[in-house]
Amino acid sequence: MKKIAVFTLVALVLTGCSSAEKQAKQEEQFLHNETSLLAAQRNATVNCTPANCDAAWALTKRYIEQHSDTPVTRADAVAIETDVPYDSGKAAFSASRDAKGEGATLTLFAQCRGMYGPDSAKGSDYDECADKILKTQNGYVAFLRAHASSQ
Repeated sequence: MKKIAVFTLVALVLTGCSSAEKQAKQEEQFLHNETSLLAAQRNATVNCTPANCDAAWALTKRYIEQHSDTPVTRADAVAIETDVPYDSGKAAFSASRDAKGEGATLTLFAQCRGMYGPDSAKGSDYDECADKILKTQNGYVAFLRAHASSQ
């Protein structure tokens, strides 16, 4: 009987250590993803000149349509917006066109329902959302460069 109790106690202690290590790794991954998301947001910006801005803006709309889980609800000279996601785990994207000198700065933004919980904690769909947002924002400038040259 004592052997069973000791074995159970050892198993509980080991499980506790394993859970603590697992939680620490999850927190580390969350912080890594948050840093990557901030970098992706900074990198999802491009400057355009009067000669190429309209074409880049049209490509931005096409890119958003291809990657958003919701349809475009606004597309004018200064903003492109998609509908708010209706389901958790759905990504929506928007863009702004801010005049800058003779050209403009185009910026792609993202949001995803269910990505964050209370107090900006990791939400139930965080991993899926972060993956969608990172791929889309990190691919934006390359998409513009690849397609702008072919027009």
